[in-house]
Amino acid sequence: MYSRPFLTHRLRPAFASLALAALCCLPQAEAQSPAAPGGASAVAPYRLRIVGGLAGINQYTRQEEPFWSKELSRLSGGRFEAEIVPFDRAGVPGAEMLRLLQLGVVPFGTTLMSSFTAQYPEYTAPDLAGLNPDIATLKSTLTAFRPYLEKALRDQHGVEALAVYVYPAQVVFCKKPLRTLADLAGRRTRVSSSTQADFVGALGGVPVLTGFAQIMPSLTAGNTECAITGTMSGNTLGLPTVTSHVHALPVTWGLAIFGANQAAWEALPPDLRALLRRELPRLEAAIWDESERETSNGMACNRGAPACVGGRKGSMVVVPVSPQDERSRQEILASTVLPRWVQRCGARCAQVWNQTIGPVRGLTAVPAKP
Repeated sequence: MYSRPFLTHRLRPAFASLALAALCCLPQAEAQSPAAPGGASAVAPYRLRIVGGLAGINQYTRQEEPFWSKELSRLSGGRFEAEIVPFDRAGVPGAEMLRLLQLGVVPFGTTLMSSFTAQYPEYTAPDLAGLNPDIATLKSTLTAFRPYLEKALRDQHGVEALAVYVYPAQVVFCKKPLRTLADLAGRRTRVSSSTQADFVGALGGVPVLTGFAQIMPSLTAGNTECAITGTMSGNTLGLPTVTSHVHALPVTWGLAIFGANQAAWEALPPDLRALLRRELPRLEAAIWDESERETSNGMACNRGAPACVGGRKGSMVVVPVSPQDERSRQEILASTVLPRWVQRCGARCAQVWNQTIGPVRGLTAVPAKP
């Protein structure tokens, strides 16, 4: 069992303190409970502490949380148990998660790939804006990139990548009528990443980097006219009440890695490691299925379709992907998004792309000139 509670406050940047905290967070051997009646000694379940994905979304509430809090115990006959807290409620800065996993401060945790943008942009390659127009394409993109990603995390950071999760499609909501993506020209559009900003800018739009919590205030105040966010998360925010049109093209999706500090992973009982190696791919598949359903359900709720489940029924116009939109997506990816990502990322990233995703997508990255 662990002897340290979840981190419930913002961590100090002093890594000496973090390293000290790490000593308290690595898994220990099974603890024995006090002697049971009659003198017998019972072995308490081996307990893990998990930092999970984003709170309040179906991927977490319907899949991640039940797996750790209930299924693990059931699958192991009560020998192994876990507690889980979503990372955005654990006091763990998202941008520091990979470092905290490396140090062992967080032995088992989930980190958004988008949080790698500043320090490790090469890891964001599978979800560049415009790269994956549907979830089947996203799966094939990730399949091509995953061996590199897993090896890099293990060799460079001492982190064992155990699963890759996906969030629903990020699409464009607008206050004014939208016929094609080209209509974003001149419109101030909320984005959440540099690659989304590249995509919007290439369409002639004005990208505005805005936090999720500020989407509604920004649209209401007129600071933005459109916003890129998840189909269902946008519905939950109330976007059908302030926007009229939503475009069906996924600009990006949102990937997250569930990983373990390598020392913490290797310290687990072998049968627990085997169980997790067997069951985590099933959890991953369930989360991907949930993401696909939520993408469709979000659209159904935004337009007010009878198929809407769990969201507020709006009356939005869903703009289908036109042949012109598909051409624009491909052209912008090749001419703007990929080259700018390589420019930010460096020659090494162009090499990684060309060895992994490039051949699958039929797209070569040209190293930026010095």
